[in-house]
Amino acid sequence: MTASMDHVVPTADLFKDAFRAHPAGIAVITALGAGGPVGLTASSVTSVSADPPVLAFSVSTASASAAVLVDAGTLVVHLLGADQLGIARLFATRGADRFGPATAWHALPTGEPLLTEAPWALRCHILHRLPVGGSMILAAEVLSIEQAGDDAGIAPLVYHNRSYHRLDDQSLMD
Repeated sequence: MTASMDHVVPTADLFKDAFRAHPAGIAVITALGAGGPVGLTASSVTSVSADPPVLAFSVSTASASAAVLVDAGTLVVHLLGADQLGIARLFATRGADRFGPATAWHALPTGEPLLTEAPWALRCHILHRLPVGGSMILAAEVLSIEQAGDDAGIAPLVYHNRSYHRLDDQSLMD
């Protein structure tokens, strides 16, 4: 016997409620703009293809940082671990000094800002830009990957129900 689901006409609030119940990994995306480095926190990063390596994410077109990311030719997607909660919050805070003294970063030889504490950093070239509603979906090919040490012991940082969480090593398959 299967449970029946109520079919409800989608609304913005219902859509948001559904995705609040769906956890997502956290990344910080950075680029170099005409005014200097920019970055923002994103929970929409997903892998698209392994060969060639391509990822995708969306950003709100209302954000000034997102506008720079959309116009950039290249950017860096930093996949964060639970130890980088402070970075996630900093880059999610409107008006914060994201590249100030509290942030460990340096410019890559190609100019993009690299957050040195991120377990994984993927330098990407934007392939496609697709406007959808008040957002822009970006597809980007990974040009290079930097790994900060051995990531085996790094707990993932996820966003669920409007807050950040650390996943533990307990598998439901064990």
